[in-house]
Amino acid sequence: MTRNWRDLTYLQNGTAKQQTAARAIEQSAVLQRLQAFDPVLAGTIPLDIDLGDSDLDIVCECYDLELFAEIARSFYADCEGYQEARMPVQAVPTCLVSFFAHGFWFELFAQARPVEQQNAYRHMIIEHRLLQLAGPKARQHIRQLKQNGLKTEPAFASYFHIPGADPYQALLALEPWTDDQLLDLIVGR
Repeated sequence: MTRNWRDLTYLQNGTAKQQTAARAIEQSAVLQRLQAFDPVLAGTIPLDIDLGDSDLDIVCECYDLELFAEIARSFYADCEGYQEARMPVQAVPTCLVSFFAHGFWFELFAQARPVEQQNAYRHMIIEHRLLQLAGPKARQHIRQLKQNGLKTEPAFASYFHIPGADPYQALLALEPWTDDQLLDLIVGR
């Protein structure tokens, strides 16, 4: 059930959208150009719960946000819709760079913490586990909830009846759960 999210072979062998995303990532050379920041694709496309306008979320580990922005700018500033922003995300200084290239919006998200400790990655891991345990119908229902306007994490919380006022935190609370505990949640829904 575990997957090496750094090996994009799963995209190349995936859905048509995943294959197109793999080509866009390759053509943009984003993973090679940001290699020093341990870039990992996260979000809905890896999980096959994307919608037509879903972007490619690349999470990065970076302790010098100005350097990150300079490198991103040097390669992608001429791309359509290029933007940079700096803001704290959960009190962690963050750099967000977005641009459109090769048919996709890219969002480069850099924080001074390892990728595996960033919420986008952590959400993807628990969402993947839930989808693997729940089966293909769950994926269809999650996608439908998203088409009806819910963001990804609220869609998971709604579908699986995950308790808690904040669906983002509620999903993270499931991280230490065993597969048997998650199955109990799924069956109990």
